[in-house]
Amino acid sequence: MDFLETLRGVVVLVHLVAFAIMFGAWTVEAAARRYQATRLMNFGVLVALVSGLVLSAPWGVDGELNYVKIGIKLVVLIVVAALTGISTSRTKKGPPLPTSVFWLIGALVLFNAGIAVLW
Repeated sequence: MDFLETLRGVVVLVHLVAFAIMFGAWTVEAAARRYQATRLMNFGVLVALVSGLVLSAPWGVDGELNYVKIGIKLVVLIVVAALTGISTSRTKKGPPLPTSVFWLIGALVLFNAGIAVLW
């Protein structure tokens, strides 16, 4: 195994940990019935974004990357980032977002992971 394969494997691991952070923090809030985004969710989104962008670079990969898949995952992650950011901001200033938006965040995070695994 060469250096680039090992490095890519580490970045994939970091990307998976970012999903675990986002979905884990969301699950904790759902179980506690707080229905609001947290700073930990925002951190998970940031780590997922950075590691996803690194993974989408064509370094050390044989064959072509699936840019449609990468684009869809990026758009979904941007929507999740926007919703968690808005939720965090609104929680500090007044009434939080509707509960349905909180459930949408969790569904989108799971959908993004599903795209990664099943596509």
